[in-house]
Amino acid sequence: MGIQWRKSSKSSNAEGNNCLELAERGDEILLRESDNPDVIIRTTRAKLRAFLGGVKEGEFDDLA
Repeated sequence: MGIQWRKSSKSSNAEGNNCLELAERGDEILLRESDNPDVIIRTTRAKLRAFLGGVKEGEFDDLA
């Protein structure tokens, strides 16, 4: 069984392959851009949890 990539329901197919995808593999969390799927970033659940906490609190709103 291959890696099961997931993307946000907020990702729009109208923009083509313009989304971020996440997957889990063992203790790692994998992240890739759908338009460049060969480049995969690996991180831990703890680091992703800390990042998502910042996103939810608006720490990166100026980048969007």
